[in-house]
Amino acid sequence: MILQAAGLAVLAALSPTALLIAAIYLGSARPRLTGLFYLAGALIMTVIMAVVVLLVLRSVGLNHPREHEPRYGLRLGLGVIAFIAGLVVAARRPKPPDPDKPMQGIMSKLVANPAPAMAFVVGVLVFTPGVTFVAAMQVIATAQASVEAVVTAALLVVIINVMLVWLPVVLYLLAPDATSRRLTAFNTWLRTHGHLLLTVGLLAAGAILIVNGALGLAAK
Repeated sequence: MILQAAGLAVLAALSPTALLIAAIYLGSARPRLTGLFYLAGALIMTVIMAVVVLLVLRSVGLNHPREHEPRYGLRLGLGVIAFIAGLVVAARRPKPPDPDKPMQGIMSKLVANPAPAMAFVVGVLVFTPGVTFVAAMQVIATAQASVEAVVTAALLVVIINVMLVWLPVVLYLLAPDATSRRLTAFNTWLRTHGHLLLTVGLLAAGAILIVNGALGLAAK
């Protein structure tokens, strides 16, 4: 359970947007405070949604042996959604990166004037759960495991899901100059390859869930 959920959480964490915003905030006038507020928003949203998904799926009894087919059917459905989303992203032609605009669309307006309060809001918005995060929590919620094991696995998923926020923040607190240089260099690559990274993540998550769900249904 834990390994499977953690693997899906890693795919959920592969968010070029989350890392780009972290780099913007860590390069602002108040990098530590703004970065911490961004992290707080991301953590709160992730924890709330993890609890909601756990409670909802546990309340309908999908962790019970008799709910074998609905459990794997849901997993298969999430896989189909993720795979289709990956195909849609792959079909879209990304705009060439503008060196003067690290972000595009409405998010560029939200991060234009970095401030702690707005950083918190952006953290909440950016970490609104996607299919892969829900799938990771679904693996935990539908497992026949003890409460302790479920809580441990859920905490691990939360930590992994926001790793592209807490990791840059922690590194910046330890070594601000070196972290700023490396983030700037990495973000140049990320802005060029972020579209491909997102596509691969969605397609991989979709394929994994489709195979897992199909095998689970076939094994009944």
